[in-house]
Amino acid sequence: MMNKKIRQAVLVATTLLVCVFSGTSLAKEQTVKPALTMELSVKAALAAISQCESDGFNVSVAIVDHAGLLKVQLKADGAGPHTLDSSRRKAYTANSMRGPTQRYAELVVNSPDLHSLAHMNEHILLLGGGFPIRMGGEIVGGVGVGGAPGIKFDEICAREALKVLQADELFE
Repeated sequence: MMNKKIRQAVLVATTLLVCVFSGTSLAKEQTVKPALTMELSVKAALAAISQCESDGFNVSVAIVDHAGLLKVQLKADGAGPHTLDSSRRKAYTANSMRGPTQRYAELVVNSPDLHSLAHMNEHILLLGGGFPIRMGGEIVGGVGVGGAPGIKFDEICAREALKVLQADELFE
């Protein structure tokens, strides 16, 4: 019995020494993933609202996390109530489909066999104004803007949010 305990102690000590001298750790290595924090999300949404207000438009802005869950949503004074739904759905769609919402809107128009993309679930909105948020090479969320008169204006404002987030891809 004592012999078995001694062998186990020697085995543990040997394992620890091997780890120490080989530069490895017994703890699982953790990679630092880019974080879409609430504070940064609020700053980004405010930047988008500010851009649209300076262009003369009252919009709503939504930012979702990697799971498509709402991180922050702001509605400018005077923006219509429908802009809340459109901004959230655009952010969700961009994150979920991993690309700009306008790209998918055009794809559906040009390929009738893909019309069902627009009806995958009630959160999808294939209308320009949504972009995925890519940080550190991975998609960590989505941003959507709704309420400007035309998708190009929604997209200009959404790009302002991407700049604040220092996203990898600015979709210029």
